[in-house]
Amino acid sequence: MRPRWIVYLIASILLCSCSQERHYTNDVLNRMTPVKDQGDSETCWIYAVLATIETEHLSWGDSVNLSPYYLMKMMEREPEAPKNKRGELATTLRLLEKYGIVSYDAMATIDTPAPTWVFMLGATYTPQEFARSVCKPGEYIQLMCDDSRPYYQELELASEDNWLHDRYLNIPADTLLARTERAVRQHHGIGWANDGHAMAIVGIAHDDQGENYFVMKNSWGTNRPHKGLDYLSFQDFKKKTRSLIMTKEAYGKP
Repeated sequence: MRPRWIVYLIASILLCSCSQERHYTNDVLNRMTPVKDQGDSETCWIYAVLATIETEHLSWGDSVNLSPYYLMKMMEREPEAPKNKRGELATTLRLLEKYGIVSYDAMATIDTPAPTWVFMLGATYTPQEFARSVCKPGEYIQLMCDDSRPYYQELELASEDNWLHDRYLNIPADTLLARTERAVRQHHGIGWANDGHAMAIVGIAHDDQGENYFVMKNSWGTNRPHKGLDYLSFQDFKKKTRSLIMTKEAYGKP
């Protein structure tokens, strides 16, 4: 992912050019945990996936708030991990399965020592056990959109940030849009990434001209025009999406 200040500058320019012209009405806004702030780190991909899992569980009536700092700390154990701690959506799922996860309250800063145990509702878990309770192995499907490569095949995502060489199911942009819209309307969490940034999709909106948008939960804090949310038009979704994750149930796959 690009350094945050570059992405933020681009986003700020776009917002300044259109924020006074557009008013958004949320048609669907799924439940979410509080917006977090990745600071100057390049770990938006971790924040996006954890936000996706959190929204998925909130839709079931099960509240979880997960610590991105734990996975950032666990990356230090990975010999292939880049020093800038960049990665892809599927990288988060791989780290979750290997190292587990802890609650945000247990590790709310990067300087907090990584907990050995997770205490939840009177029970004690290892981080790996807790991770399996919030994200079962194989629960999520990894999707990509690359019209230069064969569709409906699992292909390695062509990105230097894909240092674990994960494979994604390549599907056409129109199909990806339709599957994503249906999943969001059914209150599923979706993790989304383009070439420079990753966010979670938490809703659907329209503007005064009737154009449709996905409501994106960003990890840049709340001191921005929409208090931590951004709006991605369906057209830009089709043009800019590099990869997504959603549960197999959300995708419609048994």
